[in-house]
Amino acid sequence: MGPRPSGGQSASLPSLSPAPSEPRRPAPFPTHVVSASGPGQAPWFGSLTRWPSPLPEVWRCPLPLALQTARGWPPRGSWGAFGSPGRCWGAVGAALPSSRPISVVASGREMVVLSVPAEVTVILLDIEGTTTPIAFVKDILFPYIKENVKEYLQTHWEEEECQQDVSLLRKQAEEDAHLDGAVPIPAASENGADDLQLMIQAVVDNVCWQMSLDRKTTALKQLQGHMWRAAFTAGHVKAEFFEDVVPAVRKWREAGMKVYIYSSGSVEAQKLLFGHSTEGDILELVDGHFDTKIGHKVESESYRKIANSIGCSTNNILFLTDVTLEASAAEDADVHVAVVVRPGNAGLTDDEKTYYSLITSFSDLYLPSST
Repeated sequence: MGPRPSGGQSASLPSLSPAPSEPRRPAPFPTHVVSASGPGQAPWFGSLTRWPSPLPEVWRCPLPLALQTARGWPPRGSWGAFGSPGRCWGAVGAALPSSRPISVVASGREMVVLSVPAEVTVILLDIEGTTTPIAFVKDILFPYIKENVKEYLQTHWEEEECQQDVSLLRKQAEEDAHLDGAVPIPAASENGADDLQLMIQAVVDNVCWQMSLDRKTTALKQLQGHMWRAAFTAGHVKAEFFEDVVPAVRKWREAGMKVYIYSSGSVEAQKLLFGHSTEGDILELVDGHFDTKIGHKVESESYRKIANSIGCSTNNILFLTDVTLEASAAEDADVHVAVVVRPGNAGLTDDEKTYYSLITSFSDLYLPSST
């Protein structure tokens, strides 16, 4: 396996430390294939196993299914065995990393699964592009902030929570003063309504400037969280999840897994999503929440802190994300990682597709403890 590819999906937060030339990586997931059998037959299960020496260039035993890979069929280097009640089948597979998804087609049905390592007891989930379509966040949630922030500030300005949000934004603006295009927020004055409107407009401009750069500052996320709370509780917005998410999370919890969320959005915003969704209130499915207060998602130390907070080792955690920069940081902390490929997500390079364990649905994960 070659060096880890450099991630390119998120430009908002650069990695703060260079990646080692020979990155240490948790053992890749075994790749398994599962399919429903024909009428009246029990399902079969199989796993690809490496063969120590090359097999003949073309060798196949009869199989009631077609093995395929994303790049066709290069029949060399590994061997597979598949069993069903009363008989066993053999086939040549592709010489791929075991983290590489392999499709099996049988009776028109296809399923690819990645076996979760036995030591994993916690599944840590990203939100945007992982549990929730990016389009929902970019086309509904973020535009809502830009379109309503001025009215929100005018309505809630005198409230203590709003003043705390503004103070935090002002402090962030002071830290950002050296950046091109930074928008300062003046201190409060007693010069009347005109100055108040100028100050509100400065906050609006600052928020829009940060959002235009996809900043993930705690100050910005806190105000967004409070605005989304008002929208969700009023029923103006409901969170959307990919259809495989809720059934899979229920299954994981039934199997004894703990499920946590780690998102750049504030903990409060996360709870709003899971508490006001098209699936209803599903907060009970989540054991806890983490945001950037524990550290940025492209910093390895953040994942160590999360493990410490949960009370487990980093190798007890499986992190699901669509951003390879985050996957890389988690791996450096010895966290198990799978990269989620969803409609609308940023594309992966060929190196990233080869290096990382990829899933297109939460149902692609096979929990040994659940059988």
